[in-house]
Amino acid sequence: MNLTAIVVDDEANSRAILKNYLHKYCPSVKVLGEAASVQETLKLLESNNPDLLFLDVEMPYGNAFDLLEQVPDRTFETVFVTAYDHYAVDALNAQATYYLLKPIAIDNLIKAVDHVGHIKEREKELQDKVLTPKISPTVDGKITIPQQDGFEVLKVAEILYCQADDNYTKIFLNQGQKLVSKTLKYFEDSLKEHGFVRIHKSYLVNVNTIVKYKKGKGGSVQLSSGKELMVSSSKKGTLLDYFK
Repeated sequence: MNLTAIVVDDEANSRAILKNYLHKYCPSVKVLGEAASVQETLKLLESNNPDLLFLDVEMPYGNAFDLLEQVPDRTFETVFVTAYDHYAVDALNAQATYYLLKPIAIDNLIKAVDHVGHIKEREKELQDKVLTPKISPTVDGKITIPQQDGFEVLKVAEILYCQADDNYTKIFLNQGQKLVSKTLKYFEDSLKEHGFVRIHKSYLVNVNTIVKYKKGKGGSVQLSSGKELMVSSSKKGTLLDYFK
């Protein structure tokens, strides 16, 4: 899939290297412009709507995270390109799609571009459509949740989504909700064979309850109940692959 991009780095040599790599190894990417600072990038974004932003972390008079905070409703995917690996967690929290370390490995650059291309292609296919899961619309099975005096049995199909609450999990049902003394990871492992997908560090969703996907910095899904939940960029590709 053809993609458009903006390259952001305060070092001209780094911008030139990345543009050369893209031209040579990722010909599907058209570079719309380049910037060396937060303000230059914001000006470019006013007149362009790129699919992808290659973004260095350290810049004069601000950094990548300052920039992203000023573009809350972004539709582009973000690939961080930095010499520092300690920004990985911050990048994940800022909804980064991919994280590349300098010096850039060609194979990793190609993977990043292919990953973004796949996401954009699936978004285009599914935009403004009522989503139909690839899995069966009827989810069988039951799950037990611990209680002080024993356990309770829940029908898997009755679960809309689960939300992390420290070391607890809130389970939202068609009727009511439960608070369980288990982590979200526990339910992710228990329900993965029943059509549940992790869409965010805080949310595990029954894909059969998803009726619509909205594009955005990570995107969001609307459930049959009307509830809207945020999707992190790192989980977006996996989620979209669940639908026809």
